[in-house]
Amino acid sequence: DEILRSLAGPLSPPGQDPHGWRVPVDCVRANELCAAEPSCSSRYRTLRQCLAGRDRNTMLANKECQAALEVLQESPLYDCRCKRGMKKELQCLQIYWSIHLGLTEGEEFYEASPYEPVTSRLSDIFRLASIFSGMDPAANSKSNHCLDAAKACNLNDNCKRLRSGYISTCSREVSPTEHCTRRKCHKALRQFFDRVPSEYTYRLLFCSCKDQACAERRRQTIVPSCSYEDKEKPNCLDLRNTCRTDHLCRSRLADFHTNCQTSFQSLTSCPGDNYQACLGSYAGLIGFDMTPNYVDASTTSITISPWCSCKGSGNMEEECEKFLRDFTENPCLRNAIQAFGNGTDVNLSPKNPSPPITLPPKTEKSPALPDDINDSNTMYDTSVITTCTSVQTQLTTDIMPDQKTFVDQKAGGSRHWAGRILPLVPILLLKLAL
Repeated sequence: DEILRSLAGPLSPPGQDPHGWRVPVDCVRANELCAAEPSCSSRYRTLRQCLAGRDRNTMLANKECQAALEVLQESPLYDCRCKRGMKKELQCLQIYWSIHLGLTEGEEFYEASPYEPVTSRLSDIFRLASIFSGMDPAANSKSNHCLDAAKACNLNDNCKRLRSGYISTCSREVSPTEHCTRRKCHKALRQFFDRVPSEYTYRLLFCSCKDQACAERRRQTIVPSCSYEDKEKPNCLDLRNTCRTDHLCRSRLADFHTNCQTSFQSLTSCPGDNYQACLGSYAGLIGFDMTPNYVDASTTSITISPWCSCKGSGNMEEECEKFLRDFTENPCLRNAIQAFGNGTDVNLSPKNPSPPITLPPKTEKSPALPDDINDSNTMYDTSVITTCTSVQTQLTTDIMPDQKTFVDQKAGGSRHWAGRILPLVPILLLKLAL
C-alpha cells in the first residue's frame, strides 16, 4: 500500500479533480479555498485594492495588479459560479464580479452570466404544474388561462401568501403624489419569483390569451403602475448603466443576455434550444430597475420591453436600439413564451434529416409514381417512366421466360432481376431511336 501511495503521488489540492482539472464551485466556497492558500489570498487582496477607485487601464498598467490577475486566473475563483436563490447569493455575486470586472474589457455590450447553467426543460414544468394545480395549461382553449393561473396560485399557501404580499405592497399609496414605494414593491416581487416554484410563477407570467381581458390580466401580473411604469421613460443605456452598478441587477441582466440572446445556430433561436433557461432569466429581471413587461394587451402579438426608450442617445443611438431590440424583437424570448403558453416543449429533431430511400418500381404491378414526381428536379417525366417500365416488363418476359415462376415462388425476385436488366434499358432505347 505504501508503494502504491508513493507512486500515485500527492493528493489533488482542494478544488481539483484527480486529473488536475479545476472542479467548478460556487464563489463563496472558492473564496474559502483561496483564503486557505497564502499565495491566492494575498493576490486576491491585492486585486481588490487595485480595483478600488481605478479604471481598468490604470489597473493593468500596474505590474503588481497584473501579477495578481495572472495568479488568480489559475485559482478556483476564476471558474466559480453562483446559484439563483442560494443563501449567500449576493455575497457570491460580489466575489464573482470582483474577479471578472478586472478581466473584462471594460463595459462590454454582453457579459457572461455568473450563474450556473440551467439544464432542466419546460416539460418538467408542465408535468409538475399538472400535479400541483390539477389543471393543464393547454386543456381548454376557451378558458382564461391567466385567471386559471391565479386560481392555481391561491391553492398553494406559499404562492398565495407571497403573491398577496407583493400586490398589497405595490398597490399601497404613500401620498397623493406618490402612488407607492417602488423599492419595497421590487423587493416583494423578487421574493415572490425567487421563492415560489416556477410551476406557478410561469403560469402567471406566460399564460396564453385569446381575448383582451386575459391579456390585460397578464400585463397586470406585476402591478406595472408601481413596479414598471414611471412618470418619464429613461434612456435605455442610462438604465443599463444604473443596473450595472448593482451586482444583483448586473448578474440578472447578464444571465438574460446569455440565455435569451438570439441564436441563428439553433432550431428555436434560443442558445442550446433551452426555453426554460430563457424564461427563468426573464423572470429573474423582475423586481429591478430593468424589469420587463408586456407593452400592451394585444392577443395577436407578444411585445416585451423594459420601461425605457432611445430618445436622447446621441451618437450611441445604434447601440441603444440594439439593446432595446433584445427585448422587443427577440425571437428566442417570443418563441419561449408562446411555447409555454401553448403547453409545448422543444422538439429536438435532427436539423438535417436523412433523405428518404426510394425503392425501384415493382414489375409485377403497375408502378406508382414517386412522391416527388412533380418536383422541378425530377429527372424523368411520367411518360418516360411508363415507357421504361413497359420495356423492362417486355425484356423480362422475352429474355427470361421462366421468370414468372421464379417470382411466384420467392417474393422480391423481380426486384433482383430488375436491378440486372435496368442497365440495358438505355441501350435498347438508343437502338429504337436509330
